[in-house]
Amino acid sequence: MTLRMIPRRWQHSLKTILPLLFAISFIVTVLAHNLIPAMAQQPHQEIRGVWITTNDKDILKDRQKVADAVRKLKELNFNTIYPVIWNSGYVMYPSPVAQGRGIQPFVYRGLEGQDMLADLIAQSHRQGLLVIPWFEFGFMTPPTSELALNHPDWLTQRQDGSQTSEGVGGEVVWLNPFHPEVQKFITEIVLEVTTKYPADGIQFDDHTSLPVEFGYDPYTVALYTKETQKAPPTDFQDPDWVAWRANKITAFMSKLNQAVKAVKPRAIFSISPNYYDFAYKKHLQDWLNWVRLDIADELIVQVYRPNLESFISKINRPEMVEAESKIPTGVGIMAGLRNRPVAIEQIQSQVQAAQEYGLGVSFFYYESLWDLTPESLEYRLSKFKTFFPFYSVRTSLQIPRRAANFTPPPPPKPDPKNQENLPHNDSQPL
Repeated sequence: MTLRMIPRRWQHSLKTILPLLFAISFIVTVLAHNLIPAMAQQPHQEIRGVWITTNDKDILKDRQKVADAVRKLKELNFNTIYPVIWNSGYVMYPSPVAQGRGIQPFVYRGLEGQDMLADLIAQSHRQGLLVIPWFEFGFMTPPTSELALNHPDWLTQRQDGSQTSEGVGGEVVWLNPFHPEVQKFITEIVLEVTTKYPADGIQFDDHTSLPVEFGYDPYTVALYTKETQKAPPTDFQDPDWVAWRANKITAFMSKLNQAVKAVKPRAIFSISPNYYDFAYKKHLQDWLNWVRLDIADELIVQVYRPNLESFISKINRPEMVEAESKIPTGVGIMAGLRNRPVAIEQIQSQVQAAQEYGLGVSFFYYESLWDLTPESLEYRLSKFKTFFPFYSVRTSLQIPRRAANFTPPPPPKPDPKNQENLPHNDSQPL
């Protein structure tokens, strides 16, 4: 273009502003070059997930039911599925690791003999949904499981020697998260899933922890005594004793993260704990530190509260804001249980609240979304269609990779006055 085709009265103005326009264009190009990679690394992914539990096993066994479920989730603009793969001391897939340990007397398979996890992953990926296997029971197992019966030395206990506790899953015992053989077994199972299947990650929930009253087994007492030169406090809520145990679990999760990323660098290391104050004080699960140490790639905090005010008080906490600024963060919402259905109005109000705070959501659990409900299927589905009106793409490529590394701080120095009161313990750490 030349200025000859432009009226003379405009030529002077153009000569004046053209250099300015070129300068602006140059600046915009430079900024775009620098900002686009940075924006691509930002963790602004909206989690729209659902857990598939052992209650959903009838669906997982049937390939057609899996296809229908995945199709329905896709149509409703979900983007992530969390299928259970570790429950009650057993894995939900053919596992040479478990069978080699003598704790898997049977193998879960579909009606056609298919590997249910492999089938779910294949069908979900064809629809563009992520699949992140869910390590549900963590360090928890029933006392009657082969795992507990074959490895009694792997279990931890209270001060009075008792080992069982009551939870949602009934009576359970707890694997000692500080014991090297326990850590080795958990790592082997996790790496088996990570390498055997083209899943998009692995998730650990509120049971990758330990109730605060536990940790008085001979192994842990000896380890603590060796490191601190004093016996564990009788007050199981003693801050130093809580921190020592919580840091040991954090150190293990750091190593587990590194092991997973070594074999699959883009695997999403997902965590789904309870709200922080409860998780740390009651279950020694310092998940905020996991976020700060880059152990977690995504966070879904379970907030199963029927009261909306209580629900909101948990999702607008400072630790939630901090996590959301670093990684994809969501809220676990109760969609119903077999004997306790949840009204769609309650679910809707909680989804809206979470979205107003910029948080994603994941529902517990699939069957309760629209099968175990007080409303009709049509009405329930019509409400779910309003939750995610547009599709939101999720991919592990958008999540920054990280190499976690954590060494627990040294324990407090012992009081020399108390050295003479140290108990004699013949059980030494491995």
